[in-house]
Amino acid sequence: MIPREVLKKIKQIELRTNRLVTESLAGQYHSVFKGQGMNFDEVREYQPGDEVRTIDWNVTARMNHPFVKKFVEERELTVMLIVDVSGSNLFGSGSQTKRELAAEIASVLAFSAIRNNDKVGLLLFSDRVEKFVPPRKGKRHVLRVIREIMVFQPEHRQTRVDEALQFLLRVTKHRSIAVLVSDFLNPLPPSLLRQVNRRHDLVAVHIEDDREHELPALGYMTLRDAETDEIIEINTGDARKRKGFVERRQKLQMQVLKTLLTAGVDSIQLRTGQSYAIPLARFFETRERRRLRS
Repeated sequence: MIPREVLKKIKQIELRTNRLVTESLAGQYHSVFKGQGMNFDEVREYQPGDEVRTIDWNVTARMNHPFVKKFVEERELTVMLIVDVSGSNLFGSGSQTKRELAAEIASVLAFSAIRNNDKVGLLLFSDRVEKFVPPRKGKRHVLRVIREIMVFQPEHRQTRVDEALQFLLRVTKHRSIAVLVSDFLNPLPPSLLRQVNRRHDLVAVHIEDDREHELPALGYMTLRDAETDEIIEINTGDARKRKGFVERRQKLQMQVLKTLLTAGVDSIQLRTGQSYAIPLARFFETRERRRLRS
C-alpha cells in the first residue's frame, strides 16, 4: 500500500512534468534524439529543388518523366532510464530528496518519449540491478515508471554504476537513449562508459544537494554515511574543516565531469530544490546546435 503523501507527490510530479513537456520540451526532445535511419515511403514526381540522388531511375524510365523516392525518418526509439536508488539518494536538505528529483527528471524524459511514440524502460540499481522494467509505450506505463522510482525499496544501499551498465549491454541489443541518473559519489568506470556510449546514446544526469557542497557552521555534528553506515564527528564551527569539506566535494565533482567528458558522455548537473527546466532546455539546445554543425 503506497502512503497517501507519496501518491500526492507522484500526482504533483505528473502534473508539473507533463505541463513542461507540453509547453516546450517534447519538440526539443524530438529534434535532439533522432531515429536510426530512413525508411522508404513513396515515389512522387520530381520537383525543382529535389536532390538528384533521390531520383528513381526505373520509374523515371517507365513514365518518361523524372520521379524521386521519398523517405521518412525511422522514428521509434527506446529510452532506458537507469536510476540510482542507493542509500545516498534518499538525502535531501530541503523539501526534495535526490530520489524525488530523479523521479521528476525521469518523468520529463518519459513523457517526452511517449509524446513522440517512443518506448520507455527502467533500470533501478544500487551495487547491483534491483529492478528492470522492460520498455513499453503509453501514459499508464510512464506513471508506473515514476511510481517505481519513488517507492521502490532496494535490498542494498551501496552503489556500483558498472553493474547497471553491464546489465544494460546484456538486455538491450538495439541502440537506445540511455539516461544514467545518479549522484555519482563512487568512482565511474571510464572504459565501460565509452563502450556503452558507442552502442547507445548515453546521457548522464548528475544530481546533487546544496548541503553536499557546503557545511553550515553549527558546531559539532555527527554524520552517518547512508551507504556504509560509517559515522564521523566533525566540528563545523572550524572554518578549516568546512573549507576542506568543500574542496573535497569540488574535487570529486571535477573528477566526475572529467571522466564523463573523456568517455564522450553528455551530462546535465542538477540540484534538489532548484528548477531543472532551464538546465534541461539548455542541454537540448546545446545538443541541437552540435547536431546541426555535424
